[in-house]
Amino acid sequence: MIRKNTINRTIEVMFTLFGIWPDASCIPFCRIFWIVSIIIVQFYHYRYFQTHLYSDDIFNLMDCVSSFLANMKVMTKFIVFWLNQRKFIITLKMITEDWDSCANNEINMHETIYKAKLSSRITNAMIILHTLSAVAYSIRIILADVDVTNRTSDLPYICKMELPFDVNTQRTYKMILIIQTVYVVMCSWAAGAVNALLVTLVLHTGVQLDILRCWLLNFASQENEKNESITTGKIIQKHQKIINFSKNIENLFTYIALFQFTTNIIMICSLAFLIISAIGTPDASGQIIRSLLFYVITNLEAFVFCYAGEYLNDKSKAVGHAAYNSAWYNLKPEDTCILSFIILRSQKQLTLTVGKMANLSLDYFTSIMNASGSYLSVLLAMQ
Repeated sequence: MIRKNTINRTIEVMFTLFGIWPDASCIPFCRIFWIVSIIIVQFYHYRYFQTHLYSDDIFNLMDCVSSFLANMKVMTKFIVFWLNQRKFIITLKMITEDWDSCANNEINMHETIYKAKLSSRITNAMIILHTLSAVAYSIRIILADVDVTNRTSDLPYICKMELPFDVNTQRTYKMILIIQTVYVVMCSWAAGAVNALLVTLVLHTGVQLDILRCWLLNFASQENEKNESITTGKIIQKHQKIINFSKNIENLFTYIALFQFTTNIIMICSLAFLIISAIGTPDASGQIIRSLLFYVITNLEAFVFCYAGEYLNDKSKAVGHAAYNSAWYNLKPEDTCILSFIILRSQKQLTLTVGKMANLSLDYFTSIMNASGSYLSVLLAMQ
């Protein structure tokens, strides 16, 4: 069976669950559920932090802050997609049009299918990794033998929260842990699905740029009498469509990236602090396992956004190089003039930005890691 869409089925199912996927009948219910759930969880996170600010150790406070920021990132992603529903629908329609336009060209269809399969594998890998991270974050608390009647210490929860009622039975305590586990897993799916969607859209843009690059290389050397399929008008339309598609990706993800990189610096140094602080403690292995995958996922999330920006930038540069390296001297003067405009437009590369303030690139990822390392040094000095 030949694939007909770039978007993985897993993303479609999850986006339906999160009230993002268009034309789903359960959108209002899903949005209300997530708004209420995240507000409640964040409120009790805040109560825990306020209550234990001066009485608890810094290890638990950093764990609370990391969980609080992770939930805020998920809510930010939901709100951005809910507010930009129309742009998301247009983006999906443009993907369908690209697939339809490739139907008559075997080479173009082969490249499109290859990138779709690649994005599908990446999506599945990211969802599995996020799930493992959520399970690792929760499993130690779930398997712990806790006596709920012991009032000498607070009950350990997966998410640090100050609940408004007393938990005095084992059944109630286990039920709370199960609910928190399900919530953590679903939030990790939300983060992974949005990141996987970015990878999918950028890879789709990349294959369309590759198709345009091949057109440019073959355009000037073709025999017009035998092959009239590639024209200057078609090349211009293709280039403009790719630019519009890239702008839609930018509009969908730029403010997600802004909030994400603002919080990721804090989360990366907080989680690294938890891992380092756990070394040498009686429960070191459990604490490290709990935080390590969460730390890896947070770094991976930052890397995915930065690499996506770098990839898009490099692919857009290749279009200008292809136009310059084509046999433009064989073209008519009017076609050569159009080709020069394509080269000129390609000088302004397609980019992903952080709130339209800084371009996402591997250099930016390096600066994020350096900043996180600096803040970590400060935390360790305060310990």
